[in-house]
Amino acid sequence: MTLFKWLSSSVTGLMLVSCVTINIYFPAAAAEKAADRIIGDVWGEEAKPSVAPVPAEQSNNSSAVKTPIAMSVLNWLISPAVAEANLNINSPAILDIQNKMKTRHESLKAYYDNGAIGLTENGLITVRDAKAVSLKDRNSVNGLVADENKDRSALYAEIARANGHPEWQTDIQTTFARRWISNATAGWWYQTSGNWQQK
Repeated sequence: MTLFKWLSSSVTGLMLVSCVTINIYFPAAAAEKAADRIIGDVWGEEAKPSVAPVPAEQSNNSSAVKTPIAMSVLNWLISPAVAEANLNINSPAILDIQNKMKTRHESLKAYYDNGAIGLTENGLITVRDAKAVSLKDRNSVNGLVADENKDRSALYAEIARANGHPEWQTDIQTTFARRWISNATAGWWYQTSGNWQQK
């Protein structure tokens, strides 16, 4: 009788496993870590990430309870999808874009500092106060902003592509938008709900 129950529950479990569809979800936490790493590299010492404390994991005493075979099989099948929580940000294309942004930041920094340039809520930058840029430098600053936005857009697309999920581009851009603002230096300007605020 016990053997029959065991076989019955195992067969039922295996049938259930065969019906499970594993969805590849957007790894938001991994995207934030990847964004912080890239921003830290591009901005260097100025990047000051605001990281929310992560709650400590609760101890799990379920190891004392025997896991049915069907559940073990289900866990084995699902664990590769759950474990895929890292984003590849080391492709040659991503590193090339990152290096261009890092070099350009040396020229942009003064304009972040004086409020001429601000961070937009969609992960790009814009000239916020043209009067803070001397007339002779305006074309140069506009060119820097255009180049930066082109590279940021390319970066978001390339990260999605490098991870085999081009459909993640919007999610990656949204994540970066939040992290650029979070990592910004005090005094820099950023946009939220269409309004400008100073950090």
